[in-house]
Amino acid sequence: MNPSPRSRSARVDPPPLRRQGCESVPPPSAGEGQPRSGRERGRKQVLRDHAKHMRSEQTPAEHRLWQILRAKRLAGYKFKRQLPIDHYIVDFACPLRRLIVEADGGQHASNDRDLKRDAYLQAQGFRVMRFWNSDIFNNEEGVLTSILDALQAPLPARLRRASPPPLEGGGADWSDHA
Repeated sequence: MNPSPRSRSARVDPPPLRRQGCESVPPPSAGEGQPRSGRERGRKQVLRDHAKHMRSEQTPAEHRLWQILRAKRLAGYKFKRQLPIDHYIVDFACPLRRLIVEADGGQHASNDRDLKRDAYLQAQGFRVMRFWNSDIFNNEEGVLTSILDALQAPLPARLRRASPPPLEGGGADWSDHA
């Protein structure tokens, strides 16, 4: 498949910016804009890299569900896939409605790690829905109806205030991901 002319031109790196009398912009001061701990930065980077890899290596059930959830196709709700939340990566999340959707295969049956993970995410103000891969393929309409019902249900009072207010100067909160 040949890329379109637009995508081909998008791959061209722009020429480096040059200022008159200045060959390059000096790097920021040491530590400026960096997390306090290099170890903390390393964990976050590893998690992001793993999430990126998981997006390119979807299971067939995740792929099918993503085709329905992506690009606001389900009643206009924005979903993100393989989203890192703290030290977990969730399959699909609608941050605006604090909803996580997981596609589970046989390895998730009676899994204590999943129970611990769900409890942690619920404590962070998320609702977690899990669907077996077979349900995604054999009962797609039922799965989507369940997701849509959860999206349209009013959030409990404790979840409505789960996101911290933005920090002065434009700090990020979950509403930035909506």
